[in-house]
Amino acid sequence: MNRITRYLVSTILGFTAITGLALVAIYTFISFVSEIDETGEGGFGMLQLLWYTLMLMPAGLYTLMPIIALLGTLMGLGALAAQNEINAMRASGVTLVRLGGAALLAGAVLGGCAVLLGDWLAPLGNSAAQAFKNKSRYSVENAVSSRPVWLRDGANVLHVRALQAEDAMADLDIYTLSPQLQIDQVMHVDRAHFVDGHWELSGVRTTRFESGRTVSESTPQMRWDATLSPEVLRLFVLEANSLSTPGLMRLISYMDENGLDAQAYRLSLWRKLVAPFTVMAMMLIAVPFVLGSQRGGAGQRLLVGIMVGLVFYVVNEVTASMGQLFGWPILASAGLPTLVLAALAVLRLKRAR
Repeated sequence: MNRITRYLVSTILGFTAITGLALVAIYTFISFVSEIDETGEGGFGMLQLLWYTLMLMPAGLYTLMPIIALLGTLMGLGALAAQNEINAMRASGVTLVRLGGAALLAGAVLGGCAVLLGDWLAPLGNSAAQAFKNKSRYSVENAVSSRPVWLRDGANVLHVRALQAEDAMADLDIYTLSPQLQIDQVMHVDRAHFVDGHWELSGVRTTRFESGRTVSESTPQMRWDATLSPEVLRLFVLEANSLSTPGLMRLISYMDENGLDAQAYRLSLWRKLVAPFTVMAMMLIAVPFVLGSQRGGAGQRLLVGIMVGLVFYVVNEVTASMGQLFGWPILASAGLPTLVLAALAVLRLKRAR
């Protein structure tokens, strides 16, 4: 990497950082305002809302990363074009391919940041924020999840009304199904704790359906061996878009083993894998826009970037939804918009003068 390429990459990354700070600040402020009506419940006040919103910042940055990359490249190269530095570089022999290569190098750096955000910071922040919100609004016992969770473990279907922790559940029903998918028995459990590789159930009331009659019994304590693990419980509580790549893979494997539909999680996995390439494609397509409108000001470039980013976001979301609706291949649903964007960027670079 020579001096000109380093200069281009550093300029693009510098303006991208400034753009990122501005957009994340706006995104965080909007999130804060939209959640104000939820304050006042339990101990969830304004200070708690502020801390909750700050913990969601990595997820917001990950969501905005493609448009941040596009705007940062437009503003960075636009600033060089406004000072005629781009013209001087091209006059000295810097080709369009080299300019595009510098944008791709900067995109690779941001793509690595996107992987770090998507696989570590965003899931960690979302999980901590949700636990903090539930703990503040409700109670310590409901700190992990305030909504019911449905799970399947082999022939058992679980309805968990209170997930106290990754290894603790309360007020749950366990339905045992026959090979003909009929209910053989129902167990209502007051509490369940994961201890030494198995679940310890307390306050168990069992109802069995045998030959046209119903048999009920109560058991203070019992052991329940199941493949359901605390890790799976934690993954189910998180939203699909907040899971890391390894977490999504483990969750998909668990759902496949239990005959559950994992299509939505597969789509989330592939969209996460495609995300770094989307960032690179966004930065590449910004290059011909700058070269084609060097007389335009920063406002014009900003407007172009916002329009391209919004159109891509809408198309990307619609493609994912239509792919699930019509049963398209997962790779097409997750990566088709990015592939088209990259193709358009290369085509425009070839036509640029």
